[in-house]
Amino acid sequence: MPVLFDNACTFGYPCSQLLPFGDKLHANHSNLNEVLMTDSEVQGTSAEKTFLGHPRGLFILFLTEMWERFSYYGMRGLLILYLTQHFLFSDEESSVLYGAYTALVYVMTIIGGSLADKYLGSRKAVTFGAILLTLGHFGMAFEGNGSKQLLTYGNQTYQIALDGRGGDAKQFIVSESGRSPVNFTATEMLIETPAAVGLPATVARDQFTMSVETEPQYLNILYLSLALLIGGVGFLKANISTIVGSLYGFGDARRDSGFTIFYMGINLGSLLASIFCGYLGIVYGWKYGFGLAGIGMLFGLGVFLSFQSWFGGRADPPSMEKLKEKVFLFVDREWMCYLIGLGIVIGSMILVKYPGFVGGILTPVGIAMFVFMVAYAFVKCEGKERSRMLAAIYFMLAQIPFWALFEQAGSSLNLFTARLVDRTILGWSVPSPIFQGLNSGYIVVFAPVLAWLWIWMAKRDLNPSSPVKFAVGVALAGLGFLSLVAGVKATEGTGLTPVFYIFLIYLIHTIGELLVSPVGLSAVTKLAPVRVVGMTMGAWFLYSGLSNFLAGVISRTTGAETIGGQMTDVAGAKAGYIDVYSNVAYVSLGIALVMLLISPVIKKMMHGAD
Repeated sequence: MPVLFDNACTFGYPCSQLLPFGDKLHANHSNLNEVLMTDSEVQGTSAEKTFLGHPRGLFILFLTEMWERFSYYGMRGLLILYLTQHFLFSDEESSVLYGAYTALVYVMTIIGGSLADKYLGSRKAVTFGAILLTLGHFGMAFEGNGSKQLLTYGNQTYQIALDGRGGDAKQFIVSESGRSPVNFTATEMLIETPAAVGLPATVARDQFTMSVETEPQYLNILYLSLALLIGGVGFLKANISTIVGSLYGFGDARRDSGFTIFYMGINLGSLLASIFCGYLGIVYGWKYGFGLAGIGMLFGLGVFLSFQSWFGGRADPPSMEKLKEKVFLFVDREWMCYLIGLGIVIGSMILVKYPGFVGGILTPVGIAMFVFMVAYAFVKCEGKERSRMLAAIYFMLAQIPFWALFEQAGSSLNLFTARLVDRTILGWSVPSPIFQGLNSGYIVVFAPVLAWLWIWMAKRDLNPSSPVKFAVGVALAGLGFLSLVAGVKATEGTGLTPVFYIFLIYLIHTIGELLVSPVGLSAVTKLAPVRVVGMTMGAWFLYSGLSNFLAGVISRTTGAETIGGQMTDVAGAKAGYIDVYSNVAYVSLGIALVMLLISPVIKKMMHGAD
């Protein structure tokens, strides 16, 4: 959790503690007064109540985080399909909105983390965040009737709709005079429909007009719900890790094991969400998938509220007296923090409604942050400290190409899987959101393997340096898409891509994630000067947010023409995916090659902090 204004943060503990954030790793910070413990607290005492050898509070946090990740990934897996099929956003509009949403989720953790460290304390911040998240997820379940795709031919208007959700849904057309709905096909040039609906068998595209009729009130509920989720993640995600770290004293040998257990809760929640929320949302209805995500978050909130005493006061505010001081009329600091949270919700609602502004805001802020950090390195640092600070800046920027490609999973890759992949496994057409669980499943399997591999290689002086691992991770992001492109090219014309290639791209990208995420954040926390570790971690999150917005921009370029929420030109869509995915893959490989070539220089700049 970034601490932008906490001068008490020390490098050895807790700033260097790393915590997995689902498919990312976030740094865990805590207030200094939370870690000044007695010798007995450092080693654990016989009076401490434990479960499986760990503080029992760990398992409350495990369940809270599991349900929070369940709700987040359950919603995330459905979102892009919901936008394109229920509200009939174009692929381009949906991709930019999705990118803005995921970008803001990262950026707002900076504010939520800072407020918790200075005033609220982790417990109150997590509680507030969980309440916002619960409201946001349940808000997503209010879907209304959805937007209507209308076709006007002559003096008659027809509605085009889908007979289901996801990639298996078929288009049908029905006249407003009440004729029975009939299936039809649409291409880039014309619409072919049975005469029974009242239309000619073939209608050229220049002979009719298309329009979309929306329900503004439900569209605003969507924007408000996304804004509540952004604010909720900002307060909860950055701070629950702090509580985990505070359960263990300095030098406690159980710390790494405790974070590993917590890490498994994250991935378990993500995996279960992809399966159950994805299945319910596609097979039975959007509101059921989103509703289940909300129920999951409600469970997490209930668990956290019921067992707060198990934290032993470690997650309390740094100063209750300071927290209760009035700052404006009858408003004390605690309520000011909550009002700031509501301000985040309001601001986020505006930004998701007009997502194009997000890039216009984050880009200059990112440039300004880069200039400030470089200036700081040259003005405030010298010698090895300056060199290490510049190396930290390198890692913060070098993450951008990887996440921009990796985060296609929830947007363009999700749409591709739904529309252009043969998802039939053992006779069952698997809903596309379920495949997003592959990432979590692969992490559970391969994270221990890589952890063992690095130790094995280190004992033989074969362990690659952090810059080399980072370069390989970025290269794997590109190779993953090249493997998918090969699968698309192997199917001629309008043929569907074998599902094997979806398993393959998620595998390659997950291995890349395990090279980039822990390596990059570990390097940043070790390289940044003690006095600005919080600032550099805030910058890491800022550039993570920029990466997610860039992912939305890339996804937008893959957008296919749709009518009624379904593609009209399969061959054209495949050609578009091949073009975009090939280009971004080659760019990624080129960047990785440059990173590999300069890796000896970066390693030298790290001065042994590898």
